[in-house]
Amino acid sequence: MAADFLIVGGGMAGAAAGYFLAEHGRVVLLEREATLAYHSTGRSAALYTETYGNAAIRALTVTSGPFFRDPPAGFTDTPLLTRRGVLFVARAEDKPKFEAALAIGQRFAPGVRALDREEALAICPVVRESWLAHAFLEPDAMDLDVHAIHQGFLKGLRARGGQVVTGAAAQAIARRAGEWHVETAQGAFDAPNLVNAAGAWADEVATLAGVAPVGLVPKRRTVIIVDTEPPCPESGHWPMVGDVGESFYFRPESGRLLISPADETPVPPSDVQPEEMDMALAASRFEAATRLRVTRIARKWAGLRTFAPDKTLVIGPDPSAPGFFWMAGQGGYGIQTAPAAGRALATLATAGTLEPALAAHGLAPAALLPTRLRA
Repeated sequence: MAADFLIVGGGMAGAAAGYFLAEHGRVVLLEREATLAYHSTGRSAALYTETYGNAAIRALTVTSGPFFRDPPAGFTDTPLLTRRGVLFVARAEDKPKFEAALAIGQRFAPGVRALDREEALAICPVVRESWLAHAFLEPDAMDLDVHAIHQGFLKGLRARGGQVVTGAAAQAIARRAGEWHVETAQGAFDAPNLVNAAGAWADEVATLAGVAPVGLVPKRRTVIIVDTEPPCPESGHWPMVGDVGESFYFRPESGRLLISPADETPVPPSDVQPEEMDMALAASRFEAATRLRVTRIARKWAGLRTFAPDKTLVIGPDPSAPGFFWMAGQGGYGIQTAPAAGRALATLATAGTLEPALAAHGLAPAALLPTRLRA
């Protein structure tokens, strides 16, 4: 089957890339699993926050905001954002880290403001005072509807003539006569352009194509949803709460609390499952930071977050391989940056540049290209 663009990977990265590339030609998206978004996107409890990540990540996040707030006609039947807010807390000894996080947060999100202990307790009364030596609130952080966003990209891709093929793991990839040739269990596919959006498997896909890897590292993140003692029927009004050192976070979830130890354990690409030790760590850190006790784990899961060495997305052409493009390294930022990242990939692939909105936030192509990781 022939196309203008082949995309390897059907998670959020591949779907966003396909959505924007479909404006420029025929797209075929190849997903290795029988189900789309199985490993990372489908396991993400995502939040839109403009205070998270390095400068490049924040530029992509802020530029994605207008798309989420006012998506294109027909993209979704439901809102993509729901107000949540984030309360960042810190102990007395973490003051330097807190001040740095507050300053960076206020640069990108003007609504960010420092709180005193009483203000923080009024917002979330279960946090222990030892964790409220310092606090700031990002009131405009939002819950993201991951499923609606992913499905909106896929729907738009198909509406523009694109095709999605599942159960199509790349078995062989070769460049012949100006075309990328990909062999899968679902047949052979050809296109002059190949987008590597394979998530935790992106370095493996590159190697299969004869392209040097960039050092991506999949990391396991653990999440549990719990009942507590005492129960917290009023918790639905709480923001997400996390510490500036990223050792835990929790937030309301369907009448319970979702908590995580914010773990980042390097693992091989795989169908990761939660480890007992990490679930115990989540409960222990949560209980140390709040006046609540975990009584039951109602749900548990783990997902993969794949990072480049500098924790910035890898987007754009690989100069060593004509027509080979990276859309990888989303780490923990892949959902909140998806619109801007997808558009960045499309403009770099078709025009060789970034859109002005990203440039206005100080983001240059060199900050995203794979060449930065091979210097």
